[in-house]
Amino acid sequence: MTTDTLIHEKLDKLTQISRKKDYKAFLYDCDGTLADNMHAHKAAYEKAAAKFDIALDTAIIDELAGWPTPLIAQEINKRYETDLSPIEFATLKSSIFFEDFIAQTLPVEFVVHHLRNHIGRVRIGVVSGGSRKTVTRTLTVIGLIDDIEVLVCADDTERGKPYADPFLSAAKQLGVAPHDCLVFEDGNPGVQGAIAAGMDWVRIDKIL
Repeated sequence: MTTDTLIHEKLDKLTQISRKKDYKAFLYDCDGTLADNMHAHKAAYEKAAAKFDIALDTAIIDELAGWPTPLIAQEINKRYETDLSPIEFATLKSSIFFEDFIAQTLPVEFVVHHLRNHIGRVRIGVVSGGSRKTVTRTLTVIGLIDDIEVLVCADDTERGKPYADPFLSAAKQLGVAPHDCLVFEDGNPGVQGAIAAGMDWVRIDKIL
């Protein structure tokens, strides 16, 4: 099976799922959902942790996908018995990712095609646990920044994923009821947040 065929088949499956109900808004996660960059984020976490003499097992990034970086730093402290400053670590990790990796970001093709196919048909938002600076740059690199109506990032709500707050904020800004939103995610925290918000969801990494 060719790469183009696989992309087309996944796009068809995702389209079928998203048309099972008359949704008014689609809310996409960014990293790992629209942007094929989780490997780069892991590398940035690993490099940042190494500066504090921590040999980080990057499986924690998959486990906590969608969490804001300061909260992941707090979890690193718990597991490695360290005393990182969450804000200092988040700033360092963000700087490393921005300077060393972000320019090479690639799109998750079938999800990006799905978003573009629905511009003007449903409202479009992005809900991310990343910083606004990083998410904005990521969406710019993959050519989507002008297609996003609402962008909710790490510091825009008091609580992030796995809480409902960022999803409810996006729905409110779009003027759409939560039950009329479909969330596209690649991690458990985002799914938990969507459920808490009363929204339907789909795991794009489970589309085979």
